[in-house]
Formats: sequence, structure tokens, C-alpha cells
Amino acid sequence: MSDVEHGQDGLPEEDTVAGAAGHDHAPDEDVPEGEGYLDGDDDVEDEDFEDDEEDEGEPLAPMRCGFVALVGAPNAGKSTLLNAAVGSKVSIVSPKVQTTRSRVLGIGMHGRAQILFVDLPGIFTPKKRLERAMVAAAWNGAEEADMVAVLVDASRRVDDDTNGIIDRLKDSKRKAILILNKIDLIPYERLLELAARFNETGVFTDIFMISALTGDGLKDLLDKLAARLPEGPWLFPEDQLSDMPQRLLAAEITREKLFLQLHQELPYAIAVETEAWEEFEDGSVKISQIVYVQRPNQKAIVLGKGGSKIKSIGAAARVELEEILDRRVHVMLFVKVREDWAEKPDSYSQWGLDFNA
Repeated sequence: MSDVEHGQDGLPEEDTVAGAAGHDHAPDEDVPEGEGYLDGDDDVEDEDFEDDEEDEGEPLAPMRCGFVALVGAPNAGKSTLLNAAVGSKVSIVSPKVQTTRSRVLGIGMHGRAQILFVDLPGIFTPKKRLERAMVAAAWNGAEEADMVAVLVDASRRVDDDTNGIIDRLKDSKRKAILILNKIDLIPYERLLELAARFNETGVFTDIFMISALTGDGLKDLLDKLAARLPEGPWLFPEDQLSDMPQRLLAAEITREKLFLQLHQELPYAIAVETEAWEEFEDGSVKISQIVYVQRPNQKAIVLGKGGSKIKSIGAAARVELEEILDRRVHVMLFVKVREDWAEKPDSYSQWGLDFNA
């Protein structure tokens, strides 16, 4: 199978380009650990979750399991934190705001605790139907979780979206944990000022300072979250990383590559759907996907000259999918114009969003 399906004159057909499978890739390196915790309302004692086995003759620590909702303004770093906490890619990351459209569950093991991180769409003032559905999904996820963790990009000013999140938590009398993210980008004195300001709101029981990208402060955060989860059996096998179907994960990976390679040119309104998943006897898989755009000129941007851009996007998606799936992957991409895809109920159902929100 070639990298690119050709039509007449050796050019790619109008809608189709394939990124063929390549080589094996090494897993990501471990994320470093660090410090960054400010004590808040410590009404629950921390427990040592580092080892499954207690000293000889002592019983095992109780099993714990619970949901932690990650909420915040767009681009606060929720998906980066989720991937770091789980230790694998389960949520896509992009500089483009509002990349996460639906709930993404990441399953993190920390000693005897199973921490179920729920990465939710960024919370902002919605204007369109899709935006309203995303914000509604975020608040629904927060209300159903055992704990709420509010992420704030400490390198940027506190905006109206973040203030709105705090006001809604106040109104609902819901306590939360504050996570000041991207601490590697600002002076420590500024962090202390931010922490003091947020502490005055009365919403937060604890304040953590971390860098989700480097892992600095992550261990302290996981220790505290694990200690505060309710006692109970794990809900998933300990080697499972997410409950996201592979077809949806594959579509999300391709959507991430579209954003990364066409960040300035590509509008927010784009979607990817995994249309077919074909397994082969040699263990490889062919994944056929449709990239939906809203206008013909957007289709030309995604395809690129002679199909070069979509081929590059398919190749990047294939590389990451091979690493995640641990098998050889063929990615087939089809670009189609569907002007009203953002107004179709079936588009929302595949993301777990409420079309009528």
C-alpha cells in the first residue's frame, strides 16, 4: 500500500490521502517529579500510597477510587495534566483553545488508589450551539465528580472565564482544589501573590503549584488526591488507561494533528470521524477517517498542494497511533465538505454532548 492514493496525472484524488505505516517507536520518557504544594484545609491526613505492600505484619492500606473533575478556562493545561498523571496519551493537546470537546476519562493508579481524572471542555462564555454543549458537559462532569480541581494558567492574567468558574463554585457552595499550572513560566513571587488572591475567595481547600509539562509538583498533587478519595474497590482494571473507544481515540489523535499543523489557517469548526477499522492477520490495522470541513476553501487548506498537507497529517497521526496501539497502523484520510456538521445531532452523540444544551 502506498503512502498516497493517486488519481489521474499522479496527483492525489480529491478527497483521499493515506499515511502508510512506518516503524516502531519508543515510549515516552517518565515525567520528572517535583515539589509545589501549599497546605490548605488539611482535614484529612495524607497516607503513604507509594507502595502496595505495607511492612510485614501490617494490613494493606484501603483501596480507594473516585472521580476528579479537571475544570478551567480554555488552554489552562487540563489535557497535559491528565496525560502526565495517567502516564500515557489519552487526551489531545493543542495550542488552539477549546480543543477538548467532550469528557475524557483518564485512569491513574497511585499506590492503592485509582484516580479517575475527568478532562472536561474548557469553560468560557458560549455563543454557538457546540460551545453551549461543551460548557454544559463541563459543568455536568464537575457536579458528578467526587472532587473538583480548578486549573489556572499562572503565566496569564486571571480572566473573566476563571472568575466565572469561581463565582459558580461559590454559588453552588462547592469546594475545590486549585492547581496553578505552568509555574516554570513565571517568578515564584508572582505565584505567591496569585495563591493569596485565590485563597481569599474561600472556594479552595488546597493550592498546588505545578508544571504539567515538566511534572514539577505532580507527585505532591497525586498524593493529596489519592488520600482524599473515598474508600472502595477500583472501577477499572489497573492497567487500563481510559474508557475511550479506540475508534474515537484515533479520531481525536488525527484532529490534534490537524490543529498542530494548521493552527493559524484552520478554523475551529472541523471534525474527524473514524469511518472504518479493519484488522489484518499480521496484527496491523487500517483506520479510515473522514475529516469534515464547512467550506470548499477549507478543504483545499487541509489537502494542501498536491495533497502534501493531508499526507503529512496522516503520517503524524499514524506515528502516534502506532505508539499508543503498539501495532502497525495504516491511516486513510478523506476530506469532505459538510457545511452543517455542527448542527447535526449525530455529531454531538459521538462526543457524548447534549445537542439541546
